[in-house]
Amino acid sequence: MVQKLGIVIDMKNCIGCSSCAMACKIENNLPDNMWWNRILTDGGSEEGTPSGTYPKAGEASTLAMDIFPVACQHCENPACTRVCPVGATYKDPVTGVVRQDYDKCVGCRMCMSACPYTGVRSFNWEEPKFAVEFPVGDPDVPAHQKHTVEKCTMCWHRLAKGLQPACVEVCPSRVRYFGDLNDPSSEVSQLLASREHMQLLPEKGTRPSVYYLV
Repeated sequence: MVQKLGIVIDMKNCIGCSSCAMACKIENNLPDNMWWNRILTDGGSEEGTPSGTYPKAGEASTLAMDIFPVACQHCENPACTRVCPVGATYKDPVTGVVRQDYDKCVGCRMCMSACPYTGVRSFNWEEPKFAVEFPVGDPDVPAHQKHTVEKCTMCWHRLAKGLQPACVEVCPSRVRYFGDLNDPSSEVSQLLASREHMQLLPEKGTRPSVYYLV
């Protein structure tokens, strides 16, 4: 059976600690100022601010803020793969993971324009720079290149070894779950069958492989 690997995130219990984002950055040796996994908020008028007002003494708080970890959604019907002129971004036929081939990428950024999930893809305008002078990630991670598009790979190098994505493994609150969405007996499928959930921008018809438990 063809797999559809995906991630389920429990928004009720996510504490927004950014451990997943930091693990992704280190594991994949991401260049300075680049994040494949971002922790966004929905609440106030600016990022990281809640809605509502701070209460007066003795009154109940009305402050509210939702936390959204956002990365590539590894869509079942990805808009990015349809527009890439050279096949540098493509969906793996066995796992459903949307991958990126840096050696093929010509830097046209058509995939970035087509993707409805703003900010999940980044472009290396210059030669990638790093905070330290040696790679800190897994040695099997492809080298980052100038004039190429980058994004979450679902830790493809780890999947090839039978491991989970780094963001799932390090989550201290255990709110990230990984597995085969096509397997009804998998933990992710059972969670989706038993809990109310949502996807980002379902109206775009991309059918993301990332689900949020609400």
